[in-house]
Amino acid sequence: MLSFAKPAKHQNAEPSAEGGHKKLPWGEGERLQKVLAKAGVASRRVAEELIEQGRIEVDGAIVREQGLRIDPEHAVVRVDGVRVVVREEQVYLALNKPKGYQSTMSDEFNRPCIGDIVAERVMAGQRLFHVGRLDADTEGLLLITNDGDLAHRLMHPSFEVSKTYLAQVEGEVQRDVGKRLRKGIELEDGPATVDDFQVLELGQNKSLVKVVLHEGRKHIVRRLLEAVGHPVSGLVRTNIGPVAIGDQRPGTLRVMGRDEIGKLYEAVGL
Repeated sequence: MLSFAKPAKHQNAEPSAEGGHKKLPWGEGERLQKVLAKAGVASRRVAEELIEQGRIEVDGAIVREQGLRIDPEHAVVRVDGVRVVVREEQVYLALNKPKGYQSTMSDEFNRPCIGDIVAERVMAGQRLFHVGRLDADTEGLLLITNDGDLAHRLMHPSFEVSKTYLAQVEGEVQRDVGKRLRKGIELEDGPATVDDFQVLELGQNKSLVKVVLHEGRKHIVRRLLEAVGHPVSGLVRTNIGPVAIGDQRPGTLRVMGRDEIGKLYEAVGL
């Protein structure tokens, strides 16, 4: 859930009757408190209190006017500095991709793919696409949405959204491996580094490790670990930025929470 404990980022901004938002012609748009209520942020009464307290921003400026009408299709609304999704048609789903599934919406060879899992939604008219890929042998978190701006930025390397993996590898990983990976490993398509590396478990000739990186190259985790002498026997992506797979079962979808979506927006500067 969103936290309303902290002040808005632009709390000291000069408030105005219009809050910097372009006023719509009389009768057009929707009242701001109604939009907030429909988005699940708060009841209309509480939304009115948040507006009065200067904790709501529309298009970058604080709004104090009760009953201001906005266009939910285009207005950027924030509560305490966290962006709120107010467009009804936007879909944000977290999928735990099972092992053996292709990261495609359809497959010419009739292999299992993520399109099979969201088929009912697509048939109902939702135009969905997945953010990034996981190879067939890798399971774990994939984001599915129809928000093209967010998807584009999440996949663009310049925004460096981190991804976390748990990998079962062959051999007992020594202490110097993490240092080598953080320093950088030269691969056939150029150097690659990790942001964080931890050994979680050591067993008989096998180890469980956690890898955090923002690289998006094909098979990057597998190639990095093989390059340091520890081929991967099992791989799961557990996190994309602020979104975690948690205890979600393989093959299941869940609707992402407002706080997760807001943090994703923040991570990519939307």
